[in-house]
Amino acid sequence: MQAATLRHGASAILLATAVLLAGAGGATASAGGPASTVPAAPSWCPKAPRLPEPSGPVIRVDTVEALFQAAREVKAGGTILVADGHYMMPRYFEIRTDDVTLRGASGRRERVVLDGARSSHGELLGITGCSGVTVADLTVRNVKWNGIKINSDRFATRVTIRNCVVHNVWQRGVKGPRVRPEDRDRFRPSDCRIQWCLFTNDRPKQFADDPADRQHGFGGNYVGGIDVMYPRRWTISRNVFVGIRGRTGEARGAVFLWHEAEDCIVERNVIIDCDAGICLGNSHRPDDVPVHATRCIVRNNVLARCPEQGILADYTRQCRILHNTIHDPGSRLRRLIRLVHDNPGLVVAGNLLSGPPMRVETNSPMTIEHNLTKDVTGWFADAAGGNLRLVPEALPEVARVPRREAVPADIDGRPRPAQTAVGADEPGEAP
Repeated sequence: MQAATLRHGASAILLATAVLLAGAGGATASAGGPASTVPAAPSWCPKAPRLPEPSGPVIRVDTVEALFQAAREVKAGGTILVADGHYMMPRYFEIRTDDVTLRGASGRRERVVLDGARSSHGELLGITGCSGVTVADLTVRNVKWNGIKINSDRFATRVTIRNCVVHNVWQRGVKGPRVRPEDRDRFRPSDCRIQWCLFTNDRPKQFADDPADRQHGFGGNYVGGIDVMYPRRWTISRNVFVGIRGRTGEARGAVFLWHEAEDCIVERNVIIDCDAGICLGNSHRPDDVPVHATRCIVRNNVLARCPEQGILADYTRQCRILHNTIHDPGSRLRRLIRLVHDNPGLVVAGNLLSGPPMRVETNSPMTIEHNLTKDVTGWFADAAGGNLRLVPEALPEVARVPRREAVPADIDGRPRPAQTAVGADEPGEAP
């Protein structure tokens, strides 16, 4: 994407609307759903490159019934190619075969909609007992509990979720549940990738969206974007999260890694108007979970207005929070970055906090250096719209800090010089 596209034309409207095109013909009619709209990411966010054509056996589907049949019949290495259409899902849909790809045929994620509004189950799309599955170029929406469930408690691993929209899901957009104690030595969900996706809800969660929330006493705040337990070597990159909010403003993280997460990378994501941004751990630590996150890296992310907390480190070991930009001058709880409980070996460096200073609520041995805390609303291309890239007028004022080995490039892949800009964006032409 050209630099001009990245830096200009951002709107204060957080979500444009992309209309599902008319003329999907038999696909829309036979799927049983009406024409609909799917939110789009802000125009200044980069788009996913198109996937190559399938190389293995292909099953083409254009009805709900054919979709379920394809999941039963597909062989390892095969592709289920879904025609444009609005598919009203009657029940939970599951993939159980290794190396299967489920993808929209057109490559336009807003044109293939798996809709759970009439489903008899609270979860929509599951991956169970298999590895190497890819889900790409489609929308999952209107789900009471979990939109895409990586069933790590039933040996699902090496999953890729790419260029999808997760819309109005009222517990977790992507969920990786707890692994049983007897399985942890031999299995943890590993090497998963979630990239180029949009996670968005139209409004804060309400009690009517999920009666189970009231039963468990979370007050309508049990909602988040990506929530994974025991992940190992995951990459969560180039996603956009907008409006993931709880009923009283206390939702879980847009990205939430916990229960012995190891060697995960969270980078180049955009998080706008979500209650909580990126959370490495939380204050609940079961007896069999000594550490929530080890050697995880959070780098080159931008976060605008995450009032519960922007970036959190809570019971971590040797993690790094590097070159992120967090903007919220009026932060309700003043937690743009929060460090709490035990975090030995944590490095927090090169971050731009446009608002209150970070909250350090721990005596753990840590390295905190080369961060800038200052309300720099005027430095950004469109702070209201969440575009926190730096405008040319700000360049003489931008603080320069030493480049770190773990952050050789910025949010757009632009190489960083030896003295690089604080925060996620290194000003200059796009690579």
